[in-house]
Amino acid sequence: MSEITRRQLLTFLGAGAAAAALGPSIDRLGLGSGQAEATEFGPFTPIRLPHPLSIYTKRRSFLPTEAGDGVILPPAADPSLATYSVLDDVVVPPEFERYVIVRWGDRVFPGPDDYVGYNHDYTAFIPLEGDHDGFLWVNHEYVSFPFSFLSPETPANLAGFPTSFEKVIGFPFPATKDREALGEMLYNCGGSVLHVRKSREGRYRVRKGDGYNRRIHGLSGLALNQGRTDGYQLVTEWGARAHQEGDDNYLVGTGPAATDVFPLSTDGLDEKIIGTAFNCSGATTPWGTVLSSEENFQGSSLFFVGVAEDVLPNGTQTGSPSSWPASTRTAPAPGSRCS
Repeated sequence: MSEITRRQLLTFLGAGAAAAALGPSIDRLGLGSGQAEATEFGPFTPIRLPHPLSIYTKRRSFLPTEAGDGVILPPAADPSLATYSVLDDVVVPPEFERYVIVRWGDRVFPGPDDYVGYNHDYTAFIPLEGDHDGFLWVNHEYVSFPFSFLSPETPANLAGFPTSFEKVIGFPFPATKDREALGEMLYNCGGSVLHVRKSREGRYRVRKGDGYNRRIHGLSGLALNQGRTDGYQLVTEWGARAHQEGDDNYLVGTGPAATDVFPLSTDGLDEKIIGTAFNCSGATTPWGTVLSSEENFQGSSLFFVGVAEDVLPNGTQTGSPSSWPASTRTAPAPGSRCS
């Protein structure tokens, strides 16, 4: 794998992803030519796609047949396939390996009740000792069926199909949309910080129970509410389990918004921010920090329990909790401003 550059891999995967959409225009881009094969694709076997790319007439290709397995097909004058099966798998060339580093529900944190969130999106690796030891950041964007039937936009025709929450997490998900249900959904959003290290086999493993491992979720820092006077001082937990008790792991805002706008709000939190959720995209900075970006995915009355009302020109809220809809008022809120 050391002989293959990241640019070569991205070029190859990019060509494969484009094949289904571009069709015959692949050859016009030169991606199927002998020159492209020699200078871009590198010394690994192309994955066989449904489209008959010209590279399959010049080189062997890897046809996936089942999860983790496949066959090598020789070059053929006519690379058309009679059938092609789509697999629910991460397919890589046979020269590569793919394996699971961490999964939803894994309990790898110092607190035994904490677990890895749902729907991994952007990930970033920050090395500590070369590539052998470092931090893995994982975004958790949203929840969806089969997490629970209460997941937003779950089709009615899925009634009777099994859900996955209790099987993975170990306790039943609430049957009705209440504080505990919404809180558990928000807990599964946000992100995870994981200390990983390479094993003797060369695979990354999470250091279970490591003090650096932590969850940052939609209700992190909820214990801050006990110092408020705007109607949310009693909202400091969303259930009786340890991970449902409000903690002090709040975020800290910086910049003009934190210094000029936040202090004007009536929540009294100043630069402190309760929670982050719907974390989708992200980036790694040149100086080794991670940017995690929220989005308004499923931002409706079904799921979104942040600030839903307009704001005044100075950035503060227009009303008090008593003026908000009952469905929002009775749910644990991540503060009186967007986090």
